[in-house]
Amino acid sequence: MRSLGTRRVALAAGVATAAVIALSGCSAGQVAETALLKTPISGLNTQSPDGRLEIRNLQVVYDDAEGFPANGNAQLELALFNQTQAPITVLISSRPQQTETAGIVSARQIGLTGPAATASAAPSASASASVAPSASASPSAPAEPAAPSVQPARITIPALGSATFLPEDDQKVLAVGLSDRLAPGNSLSLVFEVSGTTQPLELVAPFAIPLSPASRGPVESGEDHE
Repeated sequence: MRSLGTRRVALAAGVATAAVIALSGCSAGQVAETALLKTPISGLNTQSPDGRLEIRNLQVVYDDAEGFPANGNAQLELALFNQTQAPITVLISSRPQQTETAGIVSARQIGLTGPAATASAAPSASASASVAPSASASPSAPAEPAAPSVQPARITIPALGSATFLPEDDQKVLAVGLSDRLAPGNSLSLVFEVSGTTQPLELVAPFAIPLSPASRGPVESGEDHE
């Protein structure tokens, strides 16, 4: 027959064990839920050889499974961080790689477009009048889509500052005039030149991974449904 003290010790040990199991279950559930909330980061993270510039999440913005056609334009996503105590200027361009590699595309120009890029390019009243169509022009002639107004991707970053370009931002970084089709699985050849540095940084920007299966396009099934 157990004494009263023995029964109390056993009861206390049982309660402690149950509490540990309950806490373990809660913790496991929280960790699993947190893991599900994490989104994939497919962008490239790197820095200049001297460490003055950090580049984060560099990638081609996902459009659809077809990607971007040859001679078309593709948007880039990236963040630039100045690690110095003085302003630096970063010039982004593109050129074919010295050794031709399948799936790596170049662009005719890397440019900035948006409010800051087009403000100085707005036509004056007289310029608008000079390009207006004449009365003899056919009113039924379809208008050709205007090419995006871009200027060279020359970005000045203040001391210890940053410059971020996201898909939803008004100002965008565009790869204009792609040398070939740029689709998921392919990459874009880029060159970063930092002021005060003689060695350019040659990079390959991957194509972004869509955040949800639905955005990857319809899933084909081999089953026939009647």
